[in-house]
Amino acid sequence: MRITEAKPAGRFRVFLRFDDGTSGTVDLSDLAGRGVFSAWLRDGEFERVSVSSQGALLWPGDLDLCPDALYLQLTGKAAADVFPALRTSLANA
Repeated sequence: MRITEAKPAGRFRVFLRFDDGTSGTVDLSDLAGRGVFSAWLRDGEFERVSVSSQGALLWPGDLDLCPDALYLQLTGKAAADVFPALRTSLANA
């Protein structure tokens, strides 16, 4: 799963488009102000979001978020639904 487009969509919200065509807005406000995400509280910092060469969300200072977790959050799907190999692994456990 790779992010192909990202743009700010309000306070701690970001519009995402993934390489499979899935798109929508994710609310990241639960992270804002926590640990390394405190940087987002500085004026204009959250809006500096971009997409890394690996397809992850990226902010200055090498702050990034995993595209897989964001995809699951956006779609509401379970990891096993998106990654079928997990179903096999879980069934064999």
